Amino acid sequence: MTTEFLRVTNLHAFYGESHILHGVDFSVNRGEVVTLLGRNGAGRTTTLKALLGLVGSRSGSVMINGREAIGLPPHRIARLGVGYCPEERGIYASLSTEENLSLPPLVGSGGIAAEELYAMFPNLAERRATQGTRLSGGEQQMLAVARILRTGARLLLLDEISEGLAPVIVQALARTVRTLRERGYTIVMVEQNFRFAAPLADRFYVMERGRIVDGFPAAALPAKMGMLHEFLGV
Repeated sequence: MTTEFLRVTNLHAFYGESHILHGVDFSVNRGEVVTLLGRNGAGRTTTLKALLGLVGSRSGSVMINGREAIGLPPHRIARLGVGYCPEERGIYASLSTEENLSLPPLVGSGGIAAEELYAMFPNLAERRATQGTRLSGGEQQMLAVARILRTGARLLLLDEISEGLAPVIVQALARTVRTLRERGYTIVMVEQNFRFAAPLADRFYVMERGRIVDGFPAAALPAKMGMLHEFLGV
């Protein structure tokens, strides 16, 4: 039996007078990895931000682990067990790796201890005293992912975590996503890198112009390649 952890119904989002999301509908089961696919500007990042209330305004329904979140402010939504890794990473550049890992607030029980995170990301262990400004792009991305794992969040929203990184770092992040899925985390990824996302996701949703235009399980991926080529150029 599967249990829904996230259900999004008729989600609209606005930045000022710009209407970005036009009735988005999708669901994610507990322990599942779901990837939102689409061209730049399709509304994928806005969808993640809208789940957390980080848009100008929104309407519809966002059910997180059985709780309606559409009327809650972002800090209350986070405390429903949601961790967000933004595309811009958002680490504190003047603080060390260790200090960055010590800052996140707890939003749930079961956050991963710093030493375990250093085992998952050996690069960070070697750089624990290094300021954020001196970390490579890949190390900053590892730190951004590790930081949300400290919080105890069980629903992880990951925005383009593989973008612009060396292949060895991308492979390390892929191993991390697999490990988190094995541990029962629920993950929603926005990814432009189809080769990164394809072997990791249990299900895919394709977005175009602020709407979900298709959704399918990983088993259907071979049959969907023609459609994905049309929409994404993959």
